[in-house]
Amino acid sequence: MPPTTKTSQLIEFKGTTLPIVVISLRSLQTADLADAASTLFGDDPFFDGDAAVLELSAAGDAVSAKWQILKEVLRAHGLNVIGVRGGSEELRQSAGKAGLPTYAAAARSPRTAAVGDAASAPPPAIEAPVETPAVQETSPAAPPAAVNAPAAVPTMFVTRPLRSGQQLYARGGDLVVLAAVNSGAEVIADGNIHIYAPLHGRALAGASGSTEARIICTHFDAQLVSVAGLYRTFDGGVPAELAGKPVQVRLVEKAGESTSKLVVERLQTD
Repeated sequence: MPPTTKTSQLIEFKGTTLPIVVISLRSLQTADLADAASTLFGDDPFFDGDAAVLELSAAGDAVSAKWQILKEVLRAHGLNVIGVRGGSEELRQSAGKAGLPTYAAAARSPRTAAVGDAASAPPPAIEAPVETPAVQETSPAAPPAAVNAPAAVPTMFVTRPLRSGQQLYARGGDLVVLAAVNSGAEVIADGNIHIYAPLHGRALAGASGSTEARIICTHFDAQLVSVAGLYRTFDGGVPAELAGKPVQVRLVEKAGESTSKLVVERLQTD
């Protein structure tokens, strides 16, 4: 019997789903976008090298942009821009010449956020992760091994006050803060954030894109709050009806629209 030889496949296709951040731009002025992104994410990388697609449908009548500078602005916050979608034909062609291909909108509704004028009201949103459709497995292969369920991430508890400039990130789980979050401090969680003390700084829940995440606070005086990338700033101060009160921050679906609205409301405790 002649010997059998096995040839390794040099190319193999496997089905997968990858998270992509969709960034809705309401301006293409790089200086304004840099200021807005810094207001939302601070000066350090917030994302972990996530792929990003620029949504251009809200960018007005612009026909070109400083794409390389724009990419560098977002790369400073941990985002790698891989392409664009929406906008005018001229704008998409301009992006293509800069090495940014055009992507069609996903069939499922995106979890969104947009970069624009950080001081405007209602505030701009910077879009949060959406998922690309799975690619069909085309190469024959052995049955896939069973995938172990991820281990549960314990809730992170914080009992000391956070000073200005301090940042705390509960990766993969919830965060419970039992001391004040002072002005200039920042708390971040992939899940929910509970603050049983004054919140004077910034709180960002659902950082990995969970639209079900919430922020619960017993004494609200925040500079910024965010859920799944949609955020609101309080540069002019917290409204009187919310200041110092128990508050919850959550996303609600807009009637007839695919996007959500960030709601900051009094928390009923009785």
